[in-house]
Amino acid sequence: MTDIAVIFDMDGVIADTNPTHNIAWRKFLDQYAIVPTEEELQNHMYGKHNSYILSYFFKKNVEGAELTRLQFEKEALFRELYTSIAEPISGLLPFLKDLKQNNVKTGIATSAPFENLDMMVERIPLLGQIMESMLSERDVTQHKPNPEVYLKSAERLGISPDRCVVFEDSVSGVKAGLAAGMKVVGVTTSHGPNELPPCSAYIANYDSLNFDFVKQLLS
Repeated sequence: MTDIAVIFDMDGVIADTNPTHNIAWRKFLDQYAIVPTEEELQNHMYGKHNSYILSYFFKKNVEGAELTRLQFEKEALFRELYTSIAEPISGLLPFLKDLKQNNVKTGIATSAPFENLDMMVERIPLLGQIMESMLSERDVTQHKPNPEVYLKSAERLGISPDRCVVFEDSVSGVKAGLAAGMKVVGVTTSHGPNELPPCSAYIANYDSLNFDFVKQLLS
């Protein structure tokens, strides 16, 4: 194996799920007579953990059993909407195969619930076959922008953080990768390059990416 790891966020990075999350959040909040603006969803949904999102929209600290109940309700709605349309972002699977042919270690580090990660792996089986580490919200105590999920991923993969490349689409996710001491590539599914913290590169999809791209980022 090489001494390089590539770690992917999930929503907006493995698959462009955020439009469906947008619909699911609107449907969920509508049940509680909460009508979010598009700006609120942009600023307070993408890349945020559900505890933050729910606390923001309900205007109170949502935690414990209430958090568990509300989160399950919303995420079950998301999975119901997304399962039948799940697909990877263009070019991702060939990129992953090229990384593995070059002995690069790979992982997923998401703030989403384990059930969502499990659904994604079921719908895109290659992920389960080649990812050496897959972490979800249940695997950490501090959520992005805290770097815990990325540092824990690097530890599991046995790769130094400064030899890891992170693919992220959200402000909090980019901050987490940078705080972990990793190179970060911004995926512009949710935010434009000017809306994200400074990254080493920006991509709209993986169509032109290969191992050389990753190697150059770390050179």
